[in-house]
Amino acid sequence: VMDYKFIKKVLDQIVSETRIDYDNERVYVPFYFAHTQWLHLDSVLSSTPRINYLFSKHCEEVYGLDKQEIEYVREEYIKIIKDKYNQWIRNF
Repeated sequence: VMDYKFIKKVLDQIVSETRIDYDNERVYVPFYFAHTQWLHLDSVLSSTPRINYLFSKHCEEVYGLDKQEIEYVREEYIKIIKDKYNQWIRNF
């Protein structure tokens, strides 16, 4: 059984550590190896295999999440990032 209170805190933390460069469609994420590099927004939103692996590894090592919890957090994370970007587009 997932601890949704803890999962919400993990999700909030990862989102808070994510920076979006809307103008250049780039994202700085806390789970990328080279923390000084940006990823293209599409690679994060489309959940490429590499991004999925890095996200999963980060959630497992840093937060101790299991496979089911990681999948839930990843899906919610992508929704939030998409929503932030779409809101920016609408307000542009």
